Amino acid sequence: MSPDQLEMLAPVAARTPHQNHSRTLLRNPPLYKSWSQFALHLLNGTDLDARDRELLILRTGWVCRAEYEWAKHILAAKAAGVTDAEIARVKTGSGSLGWSSKDRQLMITVDALHQRFGLSLEEWSALSLYFPEPQLMEIVFVVGQYHLVAMAFNSFGVQLETGMEGF
Repeated sequence: MSPDQLEMLAPVAARTPHQNHSRTLLRNPPLYKSWSQFALHLLNGTDLDARDRELLILRTGWVCRAEYEWAKHILAAKAAGVTDAEIARVKTGSGSLGWSSKDRQLMITVDALHQRFGLSLEEWSALSLYFPEPQLMEIVFVVGQYHLVAMAFNSFGVQLETGMEGF
């Protein structure tokens, strides 16, 4: 890696030992620089609760068969309070027993965005019972961002780091 690439990697390296995704994306430094600002905003700069965000990311990773993101975000989800039982339920989605109505709606939202690339008025209204409009918008962007990540990481063959639990 060049000194410039190492400098761009430094903020990620300080937060996580899992860097294969960044090392891969740094093969295109201008793209990485622009994308990482957006990605970090969705991860740390929104008003979404970390638990809700991680449920969205896990479900998106599962339906997109994005093993790297699944494995990486299992750790983040657990840190945000998502239980092992909930992580197992993410694989089945909204049909699993045991979800709160809010969590079920998050699963429905991911599946709708994945299948139809949009939410119906009914789905938007149901989600709006739990989230104000700015967070509704953030939810759509989080799911969209992780679809992008799934396509990129699956296409680029980003490998799991040692100790990460895949599918």
